[in-house]
Amino acid sequence: MTRPATVPRPPRQMAGFLVTKQHRRFVEFADAVRRHRYIGACYGAPGLGKTLSARTYAAADDWDHWVHHRFAKDAVLPASLLASRTVMYTPTVTTTARQLLNEVHFHCDLLSDDLEQTFNADYDLLMLGTEPASHTELLIVDEADRLKTNGLEQLRDFFDRHDIGVILIGMPGFDRQLARYPQLYSRVGFAHQYRPLDPEDIQPVLARYWQQLHLTFDPVQASDIDAVNTITRITGGNFRLIERLMSQVARVLDINQLDTITTDVVQAARETLVVGAQ
Repeated sequence: MTRPATVPRPPRQMAGFLVTKQHRRFVEFADAVRRHRYIGACYGAPGLGKTLSARTYAAADDWDHWVHHRFAKDAVLPASLLASRTVMYTPTVTTTARQLLNEVHFHCDLLSDDLEQTFNADYDLLMLGTEPASHTELLIVDEADRLKTNGLEQLRDFFDRHDIGVILIGMPGFDRQLARYPQLYSRVGFAHQYRPLDPEDIQPVLARYWQQLHLTFDPVQASDIDAVNTITRITGGNFRLIERLMSQVARVLDINQLDTITTDVVQAARETLVVGAQ
């Protein structure tokens, strides 16, 4: 029986990642946590790009590919992982404290061992007497507000036992939630609020979507400026809402065989969204 050919799935995002002011602020925050080896708390409303910034900083896409191909012939650790030395971890809704500890240990040790093998070709983890490598410098825990008391306490214990920085990412109010745990909160050295896109970043971000739709964004064209202003008003600079709205704009253009994004097109796309900006 012939196995059917695998059809590639379309990318989750229409446009590629663009470095914005909010991402640069996150990078400054992450560098400080990593350098000083504190616990840092990052919080913000859903859809602003917290996870995307964290994954970009940690080179998480390269890590996901590497762990599945690390034993391939002539496999070489990506330079992005060598530079970031960061593990990105997301607990599930049902992750227990024991699972959390095992999984965090596994990923941090795995990256450290791969880094050590890059520095030292003779390094062998299985060799008796070999000192365990400890090159992982930062652990980013996304959706950290899913964790219950035992999970947060387990992270505190992990932090105390390892020379590593830790960033906990959560929803608005997560920083106040951490204050309920004095032993953990006393180790929080940095807090960072992730905000909506800055006004000067919205045009460059939307220009990427115009390009993805095979259109040219003209910053002096009245119709383009009006469309941008309408999108900004609808989304409030929320990255996820922009992505969803522009996906619907693409659908409206295709159905009506249009080649210009206007205010009417944006409004028509807005009406198709299940959830809009409040």
